[in-house]
Amino acid sequence: MSTKRRAPAVRWLSPDEERAWRAFLRVVVAVQRGTARDLGTVGLSEPDYEVLSTLSERPDHTSTLGEQADKMGWSRSRLSRHAMRMEARGLLRRAPDPADGRGCLLVLTEQGLDALDNAAPVHVESVRHHFVDRLTADDLAAIERIARRLEGP
Repeated sequence: MSTKRRAPAVRWLSPDEERAWRAFLRVVVAVQRGTARDLGTVGLSEPDYEVLSTLSERPDHTSTLGEQADKMGWSRSRLSRHAMRMEARGLLRRAPDPADGRGCLLVLTEQGLDALDNAAPVHVESVRHHFVDRLTADDLAAIERIARRLEGP
């Protein structure tokens, strides 16, 4: 007699579910491609913009690397490498985290704030062009409802 457990039966997607899933993926890719292209015209990537905009909203324009990595859904090592590249460009500086000897703080620089100020109008116009202006108020409300259902565990 075998002691191996049987894998649970796979719940394959119905044709309607698969079409919806693929449509969702196409939309995410199309919107991200458009906004990334538009941000590229001002010399920033989407992750650059995310880091800069988050830091601009924080007290003292500072965040821990761990908090920022969690917000972006990135590993700390991935964000650390990205932050090194941003630091080399003068957009932020890294500082030791006094609360965590192994961690670091990300601090927005004046150059980073200037880059964000330059990029924000481009980003907002891009979000409008590739997303908001293509939808009705009901569509936007539906997306918010859907997002709330899909957030978190």
